[in-house]
Amino acid sequence: MAWRGNLSKNIKELRFLMCQSSPASSSARAFVEKNYKELKTLNPKLPILIRECSGVEPQLWARYDLGVEKGIKLEGMTEPQIFKALEDMVKAGESFKA
Repeated sequence: MAWRGNLSKNIKELRFLMCQSSPASSSARAFVEKNYKELKTLNPKLPILIRECSGVEPQLWARYDLGVEKGIKLEGMTEPQIFKALEDMVKAGESFKA
């Protein structure tokens, strides 16, 4: 999974939105708890933001060059599915290069 070390080449900012306590956000919370440290270590200059708000549905947002943003809902996704969604966002970022 070498693409994890290249997040900052294609993405300018990564945002996770989730509820602190809802069951719908449990897989997103687990993903962040397990993978944040590794993603941040591999991409030290990439802002990885964790936004918690009561009742919000879990989402992943990526900001690319020129202010282009792309988001995906994470509700019902497993950890491997979240990884796949993140990988797809990284690959999509190649087309947004300035």
